[in-house]
Amino acid sequence: AEARSMESLEKQLICPICLEMFSKPVVILPCQHNLCRKCANDVFQASNPLWQSRGSSAVPSGGRFRCPSCRHEVVLDRHGVYGLQRNLLVENIIDIYKQESARPLHAKAEQHLMCEEHEDERINIYCLRCEAPTCSLCKVFGAHKDCEVAPLPAVYQRQKSELSDGIAMLVAGNDRIQAIITQMEEICHTIEENGRRQKQHLGLRFDALYGILEERKKELLQSIAAEQEAKLQRVRGLIRQYGDHLEASSKLVESAIQAMEEPQMAVYLQRPLAGKGPAAPGVSLPCRVTDMSKASMSSRPEPGYENMDHFSINVDYVAEMLRTIEFQTGA
Repeated sequence: AEARSMESLEKQLICPICLEMFSKPVVILPCQHNLCRKCANDVFQASNPLWQSRGSSAVPSGGRFRCPSCRHEVVLDRHGVYGLQRNLLVENIIDIYKQESARPLHAKAEQHLMCEEHEDERINIYCLRCEAPTCSLCKVFGAHKDCEVAPLPAVYQRQKSELSDGIAMLVAGNDRIQAIITQMEEICHTIEENGRRQKQHLGLRFDALYGILEERKKELLQSIAAEQEAKLQRVRGLIRQYGDHLEASSKLVESAIQAMEEPQMAVYLQRPLAGKGPAAPGVSLPCRVTDMSKASMSSRPEPGYENMDHFSINVDYVAEMLRTIEFQTGA
């Protein structure tokens, strides 16, 4: 039970990067996981290759990396991993553990691992062909007598070293992938910003075209309105002129009818001399009627005067040109 407790404690003191017991100083991440400072710095440098190292004459900028245990993003200031807080409690526990045990606990547990075929024999060798640990009697008399074997500690150390290197490579590869993902996320953000800016510029350009069209439309409408008003004034003037003539003619007709009803010749012949009637005194009524009937009323709009078709415009070529608007491909 004590051995299992010590082994469980040792597992809590293993760095997830180097897979060795934490080496001082131990830094604590914001997510409360621990790393050797050197391992934390290696991960940080791998994720931030352009970060200036400590001691540079220029003031370094901050950076970020992800915790290898939980993938939580750790944001560092300009001090890098040297700005992380040391976990003194873990360092003290490591000191106490090293004082209590001079070698790894899992090695002690292996001292009691016995062979299943030969119960009195410890497992102390490794069969390279079968890739299985075994004992010396299995090599001499048992199933592995024709196999090539190697000392168990040597194979253990070699495989552990290979596994540690592989894990380190995977972690470094994951960090590189994460850095690429972060870079691509920044590219996406830049694409969105550039797209928004270009949409705004395009909108301004088309708004300018709309303004030109509206201004030209206003000018052409004013031309139509000016000619329309001129033509209306002329025709309305003629209408007034004809109306005045019609009114005078109607009054003359009325006077003539009244004169026709006069039975006395002297009275009839004196009517113009009294200054009555629409014409000047001294002019006989028949003469006035004759003059009125001969009055020239030939002034009128020429045929097609009301036509406004000459204000028609052809915008087909302009519309076709607008449809050819395209983005510039060259600088």
